[in-house]
Amino acid sequence: MTNLILCGGSGTRLWPISRTLMPKQFVKLFDSMSLFQLTLKRNLKLCDKQMIISNKEQYYLAYHQSQELGLDDLNYLLEPVGKNTAPAIALSCFGLDYDEIVLVTPSDHLIKDQKAYESSLKQAEDFAKDGYLVTFGIKPTFPETGFGYIEADGFDVLSFKEKPDEKTAKEYLEKGNYYWNSGMFCFKAGVFLDELQKHSPKLYHDSKTAYEKAQKDQGIIEVLLEDMQKIQEDSIDYAVMENSSKVKVVPSDIGWSDLGSFDALYEEFEKDQHGNNKNKNHISIDSKNNLILADDKKIVATVDIEDLIVVDTADALLISKKGSSQKVKKVVDTVKKTTQLHTTHLTVHRPWGSYTVLEDTEGFKVKRIEVRPDKRLSLQRHKHRNEHWVVVEGSATVTKDDDTFILEQNQSTYIKAGQLHRLYNHTDKTIILVETQVGSYTGEDDIERVEDDFKR
Repeated sequence: MTNLILCGGSGTRLWPISRTLMPKQFVKLFDSMSLFQLTLKRNLKLCDKQMIISNKEQYYLAYHQSQELGLDDLNYLLEPVGKNTAPAIALSCFGLDYDEIVLVTPSDHLIKDQKAYESSLKQAEDFAKDGYLVTFGIKPTFPETGFGYIEADGFDVLSFKEKPDEKTAKEYLEKGNYYWNSGMFCFKAGVFLDELQKHSPKLYHDSKTAYEKAQKDQGIIEVLLEDMQKIQEDSIDYAVMENSSKVKVVPSDIGWSDLGSFDALYEEFEKDQHGNNKNKNHISIDSKNNLILADDKKIVATVDIEDLIVVDTADALLISKKGSSQKVKKVVDTVKKTTQLHTTHLTVHRPWGSYTVLEDTEGFKVKRIEVRPDKRLSLQRHKHRNEHWVVVEGSATVTKDDDTFILEQNQSTYIKAGQLHRLYNHTDKTIILVETQVGSYTGEDDIERVEDDFKR
């Protein structure tokens, strides 16, 4: 069995902790583990292979977090732009044998009952071996209006339902044969492709062409932008599942949550005696039933507040009533109009490491930069800014034009605008440096890359 792990999506309903370049599946929310890492661990002993389906920008997040688990032999499908789940799954299945059983799982869901999950998966696998497309239906615990529903008669699917209003959701709950659509699937790769070709022939054809022309190297399939753009955007539900006569549903009570809002996240955290999520840096004075999330280095004090959501990051603060956190998406829509706060945190992860913006004002910017062992930045130059590097910890090899030299701890170098330069960590330990940029423009797009190990 091959586990296809879908890593698309930006998790805007969990802004400001989740952003485009650090979406919720990679945020370490549970005992220093991300939902992506929990997904990997959950399925490792159940599946023979894993394929991570990711946007190119998020590939290194997935790669580094899988390495933290000691996993170096994963396969990757990299999409230059997302086109929803149907193309992503199709592109992956074209590289598998016809009879290979495929387990499709989102990377941002929480499943707490592993034993029940394995039991549901065994039932799904049996159906898949018999040529069925299997979806997992989650037994609803309340009339949720944010999910699609599956109407079933035992294991047989009667219909798929769009997200209902509250009245309809209550009716579904009372009838007892309606399930939340989990977005998890199990089938033979070839059976899925056959059904895709039957019900969405153009999507099938364009995806097949994109796969055939994709760059394939050492377990990485990289789809070309021009080919990806030709594929129509569609979900597996619309493209295949709602049209196929080969669909089964496995009703599942597995302690599932898609963590699609801060209200849902609150339910999963351990609480103190007053109903606040446990947080060692929260000073609570007569405050009850609150979700308080903040940086580990920051004290948050609350006085006489109740049923609130308080999410504090280095560059944004969210305060909401509990029960209203679905509206966070509207906040993100507003943020997009004026800033880049929906895209990045102050700490930005790069394939070679990360940088944190310490100060950013007109005329200059200061960064704290971490470079992983045996990694190097691109050979580059800047048009509008000069840079000053100071090594805080470690030792680096620096190239400036035709000159290459070693920069040790507490040593510095100055790079003029237009000067070709590169930094390489030649050691086996992470190095830390402070970079000060001075110039008329210090935006991230003022980089001309001449050579890059990561093909950016």
